[in-house]
Amino acid sequence: MSKNEQRNQRADSPEYLKRKAFFDQLITVYGRKPILEILQDHSLKVFRVHLADSNRSGGIIDDIKQLANKRGIEICLHSREELSRISRNSKQDQGAACDIHCSCYQPYQQVLKDQLGAVEGRSIIALDGVTNPQNLGMIIRSVTASPSYGLLLPSKGSADISPLVIKASAGTLFKGNILRCDSLVKALKDFKQQGYEICTLSSHQATPISEFVPRAPVIFVLGNETEGVSKEIAALSDHRVGIPMANGVESLNVAVTAALIAFRG
Repeated sequence: MSKNEQRNQRADSPEYLKRKAFFDQLITVYGRKPILEILQDHSLKVFRVHLADSNRSGGIIDDIKQLANKRGIEICLHSREELSRISRNSKQDQGAACDIHCSCYQPYQQVLKDQLGAVEGRSIIALDGVTNPQNLGMIIRSVTASPSYGLLLPSKGSADISPLVIKASAGTLFKGNILRCDSLVKALKDFKQQGYEICTLSSHQATPISEFVPRAPVIFVLGNETEGVSKEIAALSDHRVGIPMANGVESLNVAVTAALIAFRG
């Protein structure tokens, strides 16, 4: 058996797939105070704590170490450069990061593969170019609390999962279904192949949301407040709906719009 065949065999093994699924469900958070607060919350499953070996002893760093040791959580020491690759935010990580295991945080392909029955009759909210962390956190909070199945979130062109997002979500980030994708266009195409309808929000020539009746499972795509959805996303759209405005108001904040759509079901 060649080395390539051996690698492919290992990649298909149940042990490898189980391990990969576990690591796919890790959310990395940075910043000393956010990590301390996370470690104090025993409902959160912290997998590892990452610290820069250049951190000075004392203060909050010692508190982090003590809490991690008390909970039996592995502490990994890294060079400053290595830690910045883990946190992906060297300017704000303060020499500290941690991995949280969240079973509801997963690649969208997993939903298409295993959980279509759970999604049936429930909408998915997707974000295209929403870069404000405050808005993202509030959207996560609304979607998690609503009848909608979850949030489809691209890794590029959107706000990163950060302490600001966690704070704005009021901790619901770790409770709701967040479906990751690298490319929103590709993800939406994959959902369409499985029978989903794509619906974009617009203020022009749109069906009022109260009159919209989808014929299949639907994904509502919300763009940023300045440019709306991209041309590629608009081209994929099967429907265009809007929220009627009164008193000369042109549009709503994207987080408010997401809440109205999410609680629609």
